[in-house]
Amino acid sequence: MAQETAPQTRTTAPATPARALLPLILPALAVGVVASLILLGVDTAAGQLEKVLWQNLPDALGIGRYSVLWIFVMLTATGIAVGLVVWKAPGHAGPDPATTGLQAQTLPPVALPGLALAAGLMLAGGPSLGPENPIIAVNVGLAVWLGGRFLPRLPGPLWVALAEAATIGALFGTAVAAALVISESLAGRPMRGLLWDNVFAPLAAGAAGAMTTTLVSHPTFDLHLPPVDVPDAGDLLAVIVVASVGALLGMCAVRAFPYVHAAFHRLRHPMLMLPVGGLVLGALGVLGGPLTLFKGLDQIHELAGDPEGWTAGQFAVMTVVKLAALLVAASCGFRGGRIFPSVFIGGALGLCAHALVPAVPPALGVAAGVLGMLLAVTRQGWVSLFTASVLVASPTILTLLCIATLPAWLLVTGRPQMQLRPDGTAVR
Repeated sequence: MAQETAPQTRTTAPATPARALLPLILPALAVGVVASLILLGVDTAAGQLEKVLWQNLPDALGIGRYSVLWIFVMLTATGIAVGLVVWKAPGHAGPDPATTGLQAQTLPPVALPGLALAAGLMLAGGPSLGPENPIIAVNVGLAVWLGGRFLPRLPGPLWVALAEAATIGALFGTAVAAALVISESLAGRPMRGLLWDNVFAPLAAGAAGAMTTTLVSHPTFDLHLPPVDVPDAGDLLAVIVVASVGALLGMCAVRAFPYVHAAFHRLRHPMLMLPVGGLVLGALGVLGGPLTLFKGLDQIHELAGDPEGWTAGQFAVMTVVKLAALLVAASCGFRGGRIFPSVFIGGALGLCAHALVPAVPPALGVAAGVLGMLLAVTRQGWVSLFTASVLVASPTILTLLCIATLPAWLLVTGRPQMQLRPDGTAVR
């Protein structure tokens, strides 16, 4: 008698029909355009204020733009200004930034103007943070609020995903970054339908955000460093070593993060924490020089424009000072993200490696340093690999980076992250 065959178990989720995805396109495109315009608006306003604070005002007063006095004055004044916003603005400019990451919590609409203002003042004043975390939070809060009012049939988590993807696409000028972040955040979660069904609408939002940014401001991440043609064993060794050193250096800041955060929060009041943080950042700015101020994207372009213009010791000082500035700014309450200053830190580390060992190509050193640093600080593998690769735009280096990711990831996985719980303990 023939043995009966057990029925096969379906191992793949059923695909979502096209008619369920099509209605999501217009909301996704709208969120993408609005998210990009908000990012560009805050960034442009901050840029204009930066020119007033760091060029027009010191020139009118007859003070050197980046003199010791002016760096101290501006960083401390920025701490006071942001402290006032955090203290007095409705919603107190959102939660403690040390507890936030790229996946933002939904804030009430009343808190969004204060958060945007605090981020703009920070960007203009010079602390070492980027715009990503606060702008994502602003866009998420706005999307959930408006989406719930005008399209209540769509679930709230969808608006969150659209706003996050749109902002990331706008930040990097490409939807690829948004797709990578969304796919990474979906890993380990139960999903309805296939992966691409779940990223379909966020990808549309990311594409709209990226295209809007590209049409308006023409951003570029390529540092225009000399490409690496045919890699050899030395290049492979160099990329592994530099990426691993970057990961270890980043983990030093990650380990110190809860303790520095706790030290500032013993001051209890934002009008103490932020001005004191600004004063410390002023001292670090004097030590590291003007290139270690601000979010770091323009400054890494300046470094990469002349890789031979600084000594290994100068690159090392800028690397360490910028890392300390990132640690202080993220701990004392400035509203900002940690990706862009990490790019500067990793880039300076890579150029230090080139200065120490000229056989290490500048492009390879920069990409490897950024990869290792971002893996430690963000714990986002795809974002780290993507950001490192777009800085050098080299398929050859991308292959080497994929290999270097493996040992660097082993150094950071399972260890504390540069993000805290509300009780001050590190997220793992």
